Amino acid sequence: QVQLVESGGGLVQAGDSLRLSCAASGGTFSRYAMGWFRRAPGKERESVASISRAGSNILYADSAKGRFTISRDNAKNTVYLQMNSLKPEDTAVYYCAAGLYRSVTLNQREYEFWGRGTQVTVSS
Repeated sequence: QVQLVESGGGLVQAGDSLRLSCAASGGTFSRYAMGWFRRAPGKERESVASISRAGSNILYADSAKGRFTISRDNAKNTVYLQMNSLKPEDTAVYYCAAGLYRSVTLNQREYEFWGRGTQVTVSS
């Protein structure tokens, strides 16, 4: 069973950038498709991006296209989310998740393991 710990969140201004990291332990990282999700205040959790086990396939939600980049380093057991041109509507708790032997997918139900999240706040 893999454990996930997110980091890198914080308070930034609109237009700034942040890079989130998610460190995995307790499992063979390369066996897991990885995803980033977020929950804004008063809203349901939504998908942000997903990356396949080898990193060769990537999907983005419409809200992330052109501004966010997901990547992974299987040697470091870490997945990243580079967020550029941040907007106030990006304010949310960001979670990473792992799906064992899953294909790349934005479907939250495909992910069995979740981190506790990291807060991102974007001020206007």
